[in-house]
Amino acid sequence: MVRLSNVCVSFNKQTVLDHIGLEIEAGEFISLVGTTGSGKSTLLRLLYMDLRPDSGSVMVEKFSSSTISSKQIPLLRRKLGIVFQDFKLLEDRSVYDNVAFSLYVTNVRTVDIKKKVLNVLANVGLSHKRNSMPHQLSGGEQQRVAIARALVNEPILLLADEPTGNLDPATSLDILKLLKDINAQGTAVLMATHNYDLVRKAQGRIVQIKDRKAFDVKLKR
Repeated sequence: MVRLSNVCVSFNKQTVLDHIGLEIEAGEFISLVGTTGSGKSTLLRLLYMDLRPDSGSVMVEKFSSSTISSKQIPLLRRKLGIVFQDFKLLEDRSVYDNVAFSLYVTNVRTVDIKKKVLNVLANVGLSHKRNSMPHQLSGGEQQRVAIARALVNEPILLLADEPTGNLDPATSLDILKLLKDINAQGTAVLMATHNYDLVRKAQGRIVQIKDRKAFDVKLKR
């Protein structure tokens, strides 16, 4: 489903990723770990092609970093759900409209938008908050809205960049459980985190970025 081959990325002549390879299969749950600044967010940006490699290639289904055009990038991103640490909600719009936003801009029929949004809000446990504004929600609830927004297009892969970084431990576990439930329904999840306690509880595949390389690891008990 996803393949990175011999990917190199540098910023200001400093190598961040050096000839890395990674494959992600449909339905996997992967925790992406590494110290701050190791390149976790860079790798995620490569997948949604906000960044192109200096050399090597990134394949996401039929889309290749070597050949994708600017017009095709929105098509690629409809296949991906993206969740950030700081939620990135539209503060002047309700929960419902935050989730529906990406459907409005892709000309989905209004009747289908309503069905999709209400369904995904039910899946993240926020049906009762659909008319609330972001400032009326807790941090955990805001992240659930962000996850709902990422899921509304039924992506093949959910990218979560430090999704619990701004949340307390109990709320972090709630978000992890939600991500695991989403994965159990068939959506692949790639969660970048430095929270090793969370990684242990996730019990999926672990990929570590260290010394500019990416490789599978197992945590010690």
